[in-house]
Amino acid sequence: MSKIYNYCAFYVAEPFNESSLGAHATKDFCYYGMLKAWKGLDSAFPFNNSHDTTYNVRDSSDWELTLKPRLRERLKNSDNIVFFLSDSTISSKALVEEIDYGLNTLGLPVIVIYPDLKTKDELLTESKIGFNNKVKALWDKLSIFKNSKSKVPILHVPMNKELIKNALQNSDFRKGSNKKASDYHY
Repeated sequence: MSKIYNYCAFYVAEPFNESSLGAHATKDFCYYGMLKAWKGLDSAFPFNNSHDTTYNVRDSSDWELTLKPRLRERLKNSDNIVFFLSDSTISSKALVEEIDYGLNTLGLPVIVIYPDLKTKDELLTESKIGFNNKVKALWDKLSIFKNSKSKVPILHVPMNKELIKNALQNSDFRKGSNKKASDYHY
């Protein structure tokens, strides 16, 4: 069986910070770092970073000539998108491109991780029938996601290591799964 690659999408401030911290100073980037750390501590953790499938680029690289083509190449190498959507997320050129190209062109399933929510119950209304207003307000932060998410299967999970592990192992949320386009949750 070939390796399953996960593309991580997260907000990074623009213009990119040229300081020594760069993207590391952005809260959403830190959640991506946590996934990498979990993988580093446990090689069996089911996260395989598609960012590692191409060479690294500098944040100061030209958007059209270098950054955008690299994002697209990494997305093409991916089986799904892991999207960190938090109170800190802001619509940016890179994030819009990742979500637009990943969902609307490649049809990649998405696992949305909500770092500000820690339990399944925090995603849902009191009746547990649908997503609550807090989650829906987060969708409004990135209109391309809100307007495109009906085209692919979307799995919504809180920032919980075991639930994230289960989501990453769920073959229904991988390219070619034929899972019905809709919103799902754990």
